[in-house]
Amino acid sequence: MTRFSLSVLSAVFFVAGCAGHFHREEAGRGHIYLKDSRASVIHFVSSLDGFEPHRIEKTGSKTWQITLPKTGEFRYFYLVDGKIHLPECPYREMDDFGSYNCLYKPDP
Repeated sequence: MTRFSLSVLSAVFFVAGCAGHFHREEAGRGHIYLKDSRASVIHFVSSLDGFEPHRIEKTGSKTWQITLPKTGEFRYFYLVDGKIHLPECPYREMDDFGSYNCLYKPDP
């Protein structure tokens, strides 16, 4: 393998290993997860309460979770160590500042 190939492969693993994002619903509650092994503090910020940041719990070596009452659609993003983080999400919507928010759509 060439030095260039190793650099590209390392970069791919670095990005892939840093963060992942998913949710699940059960018993009237929504669980939202963010995987990030390098973060020290993560806040969840959503339109549910006027975009107030809420510190979320680390539930494993790299998994962070917030549990919310099951509700309708809302917009959200994360603050990871004080910086805005928008993960890959199936639904996105442009915000009023020229950026994007994830759009949460509950399971039917």
